[in-house]
Amino acid sequence: MNLLQPTKRGVFAPIHPLPAPPETGKMMELVPGVHWLRMGLPIALDHINLWALADGHGWTIVDTGIDHPGSTETWERLLREDLGNVPVTRVIVTHMHADHAGLAGWLVEKFGCKLWMTRTEYLSAQAIAGSSGEEPAFRALHSKAGWTAAEIAELGARKRTIAGFYAPLPGSIRRMRDNDTLEIGGKLWRVIAGGGHSPEHACLHCPELGLFISGDMVLPGISSNISVDPVEPDGDPLAEWFTTLSRIREKVPNDVLVLPSHGRCFTGLHERIDVLVGEQRGVLKQLLPALVQPKRADELFGVLFKRPISRSDIPLMGLATGETLALLNHLVTRGSVHRRTGADGVTVYQLTNGATL
Repeated sequence: MNLLQPTKRGVFAPIHPLPAPPETGKMMELVPGVHWLRMGLPIALDHINLWALADGHGWTIVDTGIDHPGSTETWERLLREDLGNVPVTRVIVTHMHADHAGLAGWLVEKFGCKLWMTRTEYLSAQAIAGSSGEEPAFRALHSKAGWTAAEIAELGARKRTIAGFYAPLPGSIRRMRDNDTLEIGGKLWRVIAGGGHSPEHACLHCPELGLFISGDMVLPGISSNISVDPVEPDGDPLAEWFTTLSRIREKVPNDVLVLPSHGRCFTGLHERIDVLVGEQRGVLKQLLPALVQPKRADELFGVLFKRPISRSDIPLMGLATGETLALLNHLVTRGSVHRRTGADGVTVYQLTNGATL
């Protein structure tokens, strides 16, 4: 979930051609052979959309939900009552996050099928699922962003909770790459993989059906969370996100029905991308005047976010820190801002001499 305050409310008004989403724990058919499933989540973003694609004598499942009490029971009921006890023959996961990959291992083990995933996302999911919340890179990133040892320890405990949302992942995958073509149910689906929200997120486009499974790359009501990963503290995920959205806009027609991971299916892909990119670029411009004087990352929350960021709300502060660092790293990469680490070990950022506001 992106917390950034856009410079103005987006002009995008998505068209929802379907009357309503399925109820949580239910499913509906979008077009013959393509089913929309909705699973509940025990977090603020309270649902995820999953997809079941008829595939010969079985089903291809795209994304899985988390390993959480009741989730496997919901899957068992859907498989029995709605998917006709037909086996799952392939599981595709768009990216590493637990709501997408959490039950991938369970489904793969249950049906003896393959997990299809990009390599980087698979390895990243393995890392998250095995996280102790005490990794040195994790502690270093947050310490340099001004977090106290107690705050870092509390966020580490949350990381351990998230690690518990994954059933054991399989030991191997069928690797997906950008521009691969998958045949599913006699239809061709093109993989569009790119970074930003996660390192190698895979979207799927079926020109024949006019469908685009966007995962978390393009969402109708919120923007993707773009955060710096402790594994790559100097990375520029925002630049990767801009590049990926540009490629999606170029490769996928505007009139597809977008199947997002959160919210409702919609049309108007290009308009939505334009608004998302415009809002992020607007926030970057909004940030520059605040950096005439040196600032720590946590001193910029009031400039950037649409709600107060309380230090007592550790999950929210974690999102805010990741997003702020992504913006700052982008400006550093562009040469507009420079950074230095003070005697207290906290990094401060300031507008570069000669940079324009």
